[in-house]
Amino acid sequence: MNEMTPEDERRAHLLAFDVFEKNCPSRAVLEHLTGRWGVLVMAGLRKRGPARFNHLRRRIDGVSEKMLAQTLQALERDGFVTREVLAVMPPKVNYSLTPLGESTADHLLALIAHIEREMPAVLDERNERNERNERNERNERNAEKAGEAAAR
Repeated sequence: MNEMTPEDERRAHLLAFDVFEKNCPSRAVLEHLTGRWGVLVMAGLRKRGPARFNHLRRRIDGVSEKMLAQTLQALERDGFVTREVLAVMPPKVNYSLTPLGESTADHLLALIAHIEREMPAVLDERNERNERNERNERNERNAEKAGEAAAR
């Protein structure tokens, strides 16, 4: 009889997750990480180290207090962020990445670097597409006008 080694069991367990399946719990984790604020919280903590709530809020331009709190709670629940309450007056709270959060943030930072590096190409493509759309819309309007004139 073939017994599974602990490593085989671990691999089998890992293969059981499929983010493309609608009920897979990994999908919710992916949403927490790649949602509007999750990537920025993770990257901010990885680049700058542990931070207090207001420091993170200032660093992540545009995030509301409510959304930052919800994002931090979700990332803490998923095991990416640790919340440490410091016993001082007034109480202070520091947020930092767990080892899992650090390794995950490294991947997100690579994605951010790739996007920032490729932005000129993205903007060029956007501009070309916008110009094409404008030309098509002009051509359609001209064709409609020509059709209306021919009908008279």
